[in-house]
Amino acid sequence: MQKKFKIKKGDTVKVIAGSGKGDTGKVLEVNKKTDRVIVEGVNLISKHVKPNAENPQGGIIKKEAGIHISNLMFVDASTKEITRVGRRLNEDGKLVRYSKKSKEEIK
Repeated sequence: MQKKFKIKKGDTVKVIAGSGKGDTGKVLEVNKKTDRVIVEGVNLISKHVKPNAENPQGGIIKKEAGIHISNLMFVDASTKEITRVGRRLNEDGKLVRYSKKSKEEIK
């Protein structure tokens, strides 16, 4: 059975636990196999890179590493505060995500 995550690619999230606590960013990638999410500008690691075509100099680059999905919370676009995410049927009979605080549908 496929896992159902409340957080998707493109959402704005806030880190609620760990060394990056309090940081916010946009979700770049969700890995359902490992329950990890890559968030823009959060949990940066230093990676040593050999010289190659796209990086002819090589050296050390900063790169985002995955964060466990349980350490993130969705940030509501309208209220700019963290909220839980629910799922409900809309008027058309489609299942949509909504903010539990503001009761608004998430686009």
